[in-house]
Amino acid sequence: MEKSFLHAERRHKFIMWSVVVVLALFSAINVLRVAMQGSLGEWWDGYMATHDTVAQLVKSTGLYGFLSEHALPTAPNMIVSMGVGQFIMIGISLVLIYLAIAKGFEPLLLIPIGFGGLLSNAPFAGVSEVVDGTTGFLLYIYNLGIAPPSIFPLLIFMGIGAMTDFGPMIANPKVAFLGGAAQFGIFFTLVGALAMTDWGLVNFTVPQAASIGIIGGADGPTAIFLTGKLAPELMGAIVVAAYSYMALVPIIQPPIMRALTTVEERKIKMKQLRTVSRKEKIIFIFLVLLLCILLIPSAAPLMGMLMFGNLLKESQVVDRLAKCAANELCNIVTIFIGLTVGSKLSADKFLARETLGILVLGLIAFSIATASGVIMAKLMNLVSKEKVNPLIGGAGVSAVPMAARVADKVAREADPQNFILMHAMGPNVSGVIGSAAAAGILLAMCG
Repeated sequence: MEKSFLHAERRHKFIMWSVVVVLALFSAINVLRVAMQGSLGEWWDGYMATHDTVAQLVKSTGLYGFLSEHALPTAPNMIVSMGVGQFIMIGISLVLIYLAIAKGFEPLLLIPIGFGGLLSNAPFAGVSEVVDGTTGFLLYIYNLGIAPPSIFPLLIFMGIGAMTDFGPMIANPKVAFLGGAAQFGIFFTLVGALAMTDWGLVNFTVPQAASIGIIGGADGPTAIFLTGKLAPELMGAIVVAAYSYMALVPIIQPPIMRALTTVEERKIKMKQLRTVSRKEKIIFIFLVLLLCILLIPSAAPLMGMLMFGNLLKESQVVDRLAKCAANELCNIVTIFIGLTVGSKLSADKFLARETLGILVLGLIAFSIATASGVIMAKLMNLVSKEKVNPLIGGAGVSAVPMAARVADKVAREADPQNFILMHAMGPNVSGVIGSAAAAGILLAMCG
């Protein structure tokens, strides 16, 4: 059976290549026949015309763009040439898609981002730039929803609100401190970026440093919203960094969590949470919104849409609107955000010294945010009778629900019977509120 299959496959290959050779010979003979007709001068003119046309066709191909450096001008701050840079970025885009499909790392984000990166690095495609007065379709979508006034982040926050249950945080209010502690990475990176500027290592203004710091919240929509108002020139690098670290939570967080906790601490079991009534959840919505309006009005757009989405869910009288916000609308906006964020993976924008500096600072911000949440949980255990598993502090970043799942996974590595997912959701959702509040504070300080 196998031999017959191999023989059939060989026959098919032989037939295919025979057809290719025959067609090539036929074409060559036909060209020679046409060339020999008429005078030598007429043949030469026709050949040159054909040559120019072929040359024009060759110069329009992507292969020519990759191999001919003069065809693709290199940006002044790039660390490699343009052609090489595009090869590198295509490879990075494929890696992101691989991580999404093979490893399951935030596929809703990484697949659109990776595919957008593939399209933006295709030579002469013009999908993310203006070519001959025509705006590429990804650039058009970017200008429509991500560039100020940043409509897409607000719609995403409404969808997050419609999908979020604040019950775990309401049932155990003290975990809100863990979500707040995780925002320390934002302000630490702000100070660090300014210090590095003073040392001459980088050159960031205060608004730019604030926009870089928000990466530590692992909140892509908040990063888009804040950067659009404070440092729109850094939008591409910051947004790519924010969404990349959100997707890489399962890789970045576990080593930090294990390093800061003992096996005994990771085995701590927490008692079951009480049931939170619908009335409590609705009161919580308006209480948070009122405090935001009174104390941090600059965060009202983000916080308002978050709480509006949650009100649609918890009211239980507008199921159609709640389902639309959480599903259809959120999915559509996610596709557009992913593709447009991926379009900023173009080599001329990404492989620059400033961008690499932002990626490093963003990784530091995210790492410190994770560590701050874990350390805060350990400090709480020193003064609290009811111990909390320090791992849930690492879920204080805004990557919902991935950070909570990572905390639960690390806990079950130490004790397979220790399920802390619902407990970790408390700091996780408080981190969403915390990052929005931090963005409002930074906007009030630097805007």
